[in-house]
Amino acid sequence: MKNILKFTLLAAVLATLSGCTGSVYNKEKNCSYDYLLTPGISISKMIGGCGPTDK
Repeated sequence: MKNILKFTLLAAVLATLSGCTGSVYNKEKNCSYDYLLTPGISISKMIGGCGPTDK
């Protein structure tokens, strides 16, 4: 029974995290960056890897 509970909890966490991911493209559509929870905390965006992005 404990294994089922652990599996259910893990599945719920993964489903939540996968629902909060995405990608953002720059204006020229030749570069994108992925984020986990919010685009504002993406490392690629922080270092300016793609330049300005469309909102």
